[in-house]
Amino acid sequence: MATTTVSPATRPLPTATGRPGAPAHPRRIVPTLVLLIGALYCLVPVAWVVIASTKSNSELFTTFTFAPGSGLWDNLRDLFSYGGGQFAQWALNSLIFAGFGSVACTLISTMAGFALAKYTFPGRQIVFYAILGGVLLPGITLAIPQYLLMSEIGLAGTYWSVLLPSLISPFGIYLARVYAGAAVPSETMEAARIDGAGDARVFTAIALPMLVPGMVTIFLLQFVSIWNNFLLPFIMLSDERMYPLTVGLYTLLSKGSGTPSLYSLAIIGAAVAIIPLVVMMLVLQRYWRLDLISGGLKG
Repeated sequence: MATTTVSPATRPLPTATGRPGAPAHPRRIVPTLVLLIGALYCLVPVAWVVIASTKSNSELFTTFTFAPGSGLWDNLRDLFSYGGGQFAQWALNSLIFAGFGSVACTLISTMAGFALAKYTFPGRQIVFYAILGGVLLPGITLAIPQYLLMSEIGLAGTYWSVLLPSLISPFGIYLARVYAGAAVPSETMEAARIDGAGDARVFTAIALPMLVPGMVTIFLLQFVSIWNNFLLPFIMLSDERMYPLTVGLYTLLSKGSGTPSLYSLAIIGAAVAIIPLVVMMLVLQRYWRLDLISGGLKG
């Protein structure tokens, strides 16, 4: 019996209704439009920063907003030569704060979340609810008490005053607890204990490889949070050489009222500061996708 096949090129494409050739249902169009509006809301400011960073000082306020300029390379040269390389120092400080802080926070959150998910001890639920309460607290309410505490122990104005508060993330612990509860089977842990493995070996050899996708998600969220943090270093630090990019660019912008040429440096600095985040998202997105898929299947 002869059979006919339809090539992918001639096969009708499925529509929003899921049936080839059928018209899209209005109920499917509305969410799509809402998502498009949300994407425009998020991407238009980024597009403005990228385009404005190409304009010279004379073009910045005299040309059409979304028309590219001709001063990109001059702006980059002026940015990295400003203050004897101050922008590079701010970028290095941001890398130290975000890199060390996010790695340490990920390890702490993973260990705490694993303990809360897989071990039974008195007060476990109270500790978990306290962490949930920490998720609801805005960072601004903790900034002043943290500054007073750092001043009391003599760490205000040092790198540690920004790093130490970044090591504990209630949201990271919550994510690790949820992911560990779904990704690490209790039967596997029990089998390892029967074979003579201690708690440390169970965590490092059995649980940790299963938790890698969740750890990548926590690392990404914490890195972006610390990289974009403004209030904590603004309160803690007074030496410009120790500023991260957020506070350094703010000082450039605030000086721009007296020196308009610094506006171009602040804008090109903001555009350059986005690049590490974009690269990190592109490199680690496959782990993040795996994490979301795993959570969807196991949840």
